Amino acid sequence: MINTRDLIWQSLDQAHDVPDAVMHWLDDSRSLTTKLKTKFDDFAVNVVSQTQLKPHQNETAVLGFEGDSIIREVELLGSNQVMVFARSVIPVTNDTKGLLGIGSKPLGEILFNNPSIIRGQLQITHTGSVWGRRSTFTIGTTKLLVSEFFLEVLYA
Repeated sequence: MINTRDLIWQSLDQAHDVPDAVMHWLDDSRSLTTKLKTKFDDFAVNVVSQTQLKPHQNETAVLGFEGDSIIREVELLGSNQVMVFARSVIPVTNDTKGLLGIGSKPLGEILFNNPSIIRGQLQITHTGSVWGRRSTFTIGTTKLLVSEFFLEVLYA
């Protein structure tokens, strides 16, 4: 697990010293799910938790929403190894009702297959050898936040 509470995020275009192998994963406008399915025939999603909680302060600041949200944490696997840890903050609103019961279905498949859902700017962070990116997705009038953390096994 990654402590996502105290990370410092910056705009992707302000990033310096990001290794090329990592940038290949961070700076991509396509669905991460699609990219991982292309790389791994045995791609799978392991839902670690999905609970109604208050998001971290750095997440509420991006979302502009302080109410209860569904916090969904998953592991994205390839070759039976965790390649990516993802944390999604989904505010509980009428706009997001359809996302709350997706189970082990990848959230990315839903977000990228609906042309009315708008993706916001990418931000990046890193802690040790783990690099992360996050962006908002707007559904109706509700923003949700998806953070993805790329483990070194993926890009080393």
